Amino acid sequence: LFVLSGNLHGGTVVASYPFDDSALHKQQGQYSQSADDNLFRFLALVYSQNHPVMKTGEPNCPDSPEETFSDGITNGAQWYDVSGGMQDYNYLYGNCLEITMELSCCKYPLAAELRKEWDMNRESLIAYMEKIHIGVRGYVKEAVNGSALTSASIVVAGILHNLTTGMYGDYYRLLLPGTYNITAVAPGYISATVHSVQVMEGKATELNFTLAPVASEVESSSTPSSIPGVLPPEHQPIQPQEFRHHNYADMELFLRKYNSEFPSITHLYSVGHSVEARELWVMIISDNPTVHEHGEPEFKYVANMHGNEVVGRELLLNLIEYLCRNYGTDLEVTKLVNNTRIHIMPSMNPDGYEAAIEGDVKGYKGRNNSNNFDLNRNFPDQFTTITDPRQPETIAVMNWLKSIPFVLSANLHGGSLVVNYPYDDDKEGTTQYSQSPDDKVFQQVSRAYSQENPLMHNGHPCEELYRDEYFEDGITNGANWYNVPGGMQDWNYLNTNCFEVTIELGCIKYPMANDLPKYWEQNRKALLHFIHQVHTGIKGTVSDMNDGTGIPNATISVADIDHNITSAHTGDYWRILVPGTYSITVSAHGYTPLRTYATVSQDSVELVDFRLTRLHSDSKGQAQNGLQPTQNPSEKEFQSLIKELSLGQGLEKLVRITATDSSFRYQRYKELSGFMRGLTLNFPKITSLRGLGRSVEFRTLWALEISNKPREAEPSEPKIRFVAGIHGNAPVGTELLLEFAAFLCINYGKNPAITRLINETRIVIVPSINPDGREQAVEKQCNSTQGLTNAHGKDLDTDFFGNASQRVVEAQPETRAMMDMILDKGYTLSVALDGGALVATYPYDKPVQSVENEGTLKYLASVYANNHPKMHLGDTGCSNNGQMGNIPDGVMRAAERQSHMGSMKDFSMDFGHCPEITVYTGCCLFPPAEQLAKLWAENKKALLSMLVEVHKGVRGVVRDKSGKPIVGAIIVLNGGVRVFSAEGGYFHALLAPGNHNIEAVADGYQQQRQEVVVSSFEAASSIIIEFDMDNSIFGLPREFVVASAASMTALVVTACIIWCVCAAKSNRQKDGFHRLRQHRDDYDDEIRLTSMGSKKSLLAHEFQDESESDEETLYANKI
Repeated sequence: LFVLSGNLHGGTVVASYPFDDSALHKQQGQYSQSADDNLFRFLALVYSQNHPVMKTGEPNCPDSPEETFSDGITNGAQWYDVSGGMQDYNYLYGNCLEITMELSCCKYPLAAELRKEWDMNRESLIAYMEKIHIGVRGYVKEAVNGSALTSASIVVAGILHNLTTGMYGDYYRLLLPGTYNITAVAPGYISATVHSVQVMEGKATELNFTLAPVASEVESSSTPSSIPGVLPPEHQPIQPQEFRHHNYADMELFLRKYNSEFPSITHLYSVGHSVEARELWVMIISDNPTVHEHGEPEFKYVANMHGNEVVGRELLLNLIEYLCRNYGTDLEVTKLVNNTRIHIMPSMNPDGYEAAIEGDVKGYKGRNNSNNFDLNRNFPDQFTTITDPRQPETIAVMNWLKSIPFVLSANLHGGSLVVNYPYDDDKEGTTQYSQSPDDKVFQQVSRAYSQENPLMHNGHPCEELYRDEYFEDGITNGANWYNVPGGMQDWNYLNTNCFEVTIELGCIKYPMANDLPKYWEQNRKALLHFIHQVHTGIKGTVSDMNDGTGIPNATISVADIDHNITSAHTGDYWRILVPGTYSITVSAHGYTPLRTYATVSQDSVELVDFRLTRLHSDSKGQAQNGLQPTQNPSEKEFQSLIKELSLGQGLEKLVRITATDSSFRYQRYKELSGFMRGLTLNFPKITSLRGLGRSVEFRTLWALEISNKPREAEPSEPKIRFVAGIHGNAPVGTELLLEFAAFLCINYGKNPAITRLINETRIVIVPSINPDGREQAVEKQCNSTQGLTNAHGKDLDTDFFGNASQRVVEAQPETRAMMDMILDKGYTLSVALDGGALVATYPYDKPVQSVENEGTLKYLASVYANNHPKMHLGDTGCSNNGQMGNIPDGVMRAAERQSHMGSMKDFSMDFGHCPEITVYTGCCLFPPAEQLAKLWAENKKALLSMLVEVHKGVRGVVRDKSGKPIVGAIIVLNGGVRVFSAEGGYFHALLAPGNHNIEAVADGYQQQRQEVVVSSFEAASSIIIEFDMDNSIFGLPREFVVASAASMTALVVTACIIWCVCAAKSNRQKDGFHRLRQHRDDYDDEIRLTSMGSKKSLLAHEFQDESESDEETLYANKI
């Protein structure tokens, strides 16, 4: 709650205080006194008396030169009557005292006057703020349990204006020095008054109140005495006491209640929302519920995916109660909770549940979600293309499963009595056994459940409904029962480390409430026994032999089982297996694979750790291949930061702790320009703004650099380019980049990670390439092409041609400006934002047959997609423009989406030697402004991930033996892609994780080769390439060539002398010398041509004139 406020105005120079109007509403001269009139006068005087002009009471404003104010203050209504003023509202309806300060005669003075205005108001502003600490302050609490009393009234005798306590029972009552009687009043409590409270000048008096309830009941409790000689009865776990159907509100209260009662072992969170905005709640039960503990497996139960199948929903609420109430007293429960992180989602389809009807036996009402889609037919499928739009519940669960390393899961359904395991469908779409590579494991965990439910294990579940249905041991392969494309259990198995089965809990989908105790009794042992299965097979840690750190995303392979799993963020892994002996192989990028054998026993887990050795390492784990630069502590610290942000929840945590308050709206060119200038004015030390050129209609294309030294060249730092707005009808990217720029600037110096990233990176942001088109575009037009082109009607993304032979007309001014920028070959990575889809694309846009370095380009696009909550799921879901279907991992080659020539992405690759990915941020080209905040939330982490990614790959310095840097050396990556060493000999290239070959070539030096290992979570491998002089000429030893050249020179000189003597005797001297000179010129030309032809092919190929090459040469030489 606000305590003190100032409302700054202009038009004269005076401090005005309440009230602003009177009951008579007389236009002028009617003093309207508040209950705190003396206090308001004091506050107004504090401001005016610290202002050199205001305190005189003579503003001398040109439009009212005769107007004066005594001491520079005035009662609002006495000056002139103002109804509906903000300062009166603050006083009457809030706890806040506010006055209005008129600061200058001129309402909008020249910018040159602002320094003077600041100097005149600085002391007043500070002195006024200090008065928030006068009067009385304290807390009002409840006498019985000490809890805070909110909204209690603080009454000061003689002043007819009360205020109330805040959410923590705190209050702040501004008062002038004096003696007061102060009372605290709260409904249901006995009021308390403190007499003769002394308020001193300058510092608030602390005064706390404790209020007793009007009537209180004291509950007595008795403890049964122990009886000597009688043994205590055998421990029996506490069973759930209350069985009923819980609607959404009831379920939510139940979860909140148990989370509140058992905070040490529970954590309640939501993974998303349903169509009707209901939370998809999950309760974690574990001894350390808020974090993933290294070595502890993650388990989950999900229920009520079909809204009218309700038994699972109620069983999971029963299970929550059972685990909580028996923790610490029941050995089995305590052991499970201490060693497992159990996630329980009682309802995946809360909307459907609200529509379902109690007593439904085998109906469909409420089965689907509110959009009438079956959620268990809505997941991407390995055999069938799911054309239905991905639903919010599905997307939320997919994101959830990708974010936590689940090991085992069950999806609880109703309508039969059986455990159903993968696969749920097959290629033919027929009812037949569809075996997964882990068929034996799935059978084992399925039987673990069914054998603890005798009715299920019997195999004849619903004889009255389905007389001929039989399941041996109460389990079945999904597709062998009936075909289900788009099911959740198969998606779990194929896209995560999690093994999931589907458990049908009963023949009746929505039984009557009085039958619920029976279902708990039938399933309680099975529910617990199934959780135990997460502790079978093998588990362990994959770590680095050198430093012992865990290796994430290492692949764990089991011989003869064609299904791998990967290690979690700290290197821990779990692999469920049936009893037997297995050959286990672990591999990771940059490490030598390691194989071992493990024997798995029944109902236990075998611990198998792997310590991997880095490739090309000595016994100490240090790289041997090539010179390694020494690292200072600051560099090591930065490498640790990159690793921290690349692993686990590092980037997610950074996003959470750097939240900024933003008011999103679309900004046209004038506002955009003002915003960019504002950033440079507010953050001059880390920003630099320049114009790249002008559009057709003479609007400036702005480029903002953010760096700790924005006006200095720092070739040792990677340079990243963020661009947007090449199509004016897709302005979301523009707004995202403006917010991104503000976010970086605001957090600089406040957040250590952001500060370090800016200090180590040169960030260039171009928010609008096509400002003319943007001015023509219309909000809320999802498919309109209005504004797509520039003012000449040209799609700028078809105008980037580097070869003169390809260009028919002169480049557009916007294109030329961007081409000039791209040709500054200092960029390491470029990210372009566009709209109209939800996908990340990588080069090329043009129709090439193959793409060099495609693995790296695809990897860069996947980094963005994987850090976007929806994009990585691969569901375009763009029904508005017909772009439906599934795109694996949300990434594709640009030409596969829409092939065309002359794109900025291709130009950046071919002529800027910089990889560029294009991110399409959403299906709607120009969504309503209300959606911008959501779009920013979706893209913030992904944009930050690019700042982290640009520091990976390989970097280094090229120099000669003397240590002199070599500029312009060609660094050839994997025999194809080239980058060039810049000033200082620095180079940096982004590469996909793995092993890579590097060749370095420089004119006059011997070619160098190295092999580097790139990690997905570590900063760039740093190397030194040191050249020797090339001691061969024309492929022959230098000494031989020099001796031969000397002999040839002597012969030539001798021949010349003889020729000259002979020619002198003839009458054709002049002609003879002319011929000799011509011969020597021809010889020199021949030597020059021969020398050029002898250069290494890489150099000869590289330095050809690209501007004159035809299109085929361009494709052949693409980067």
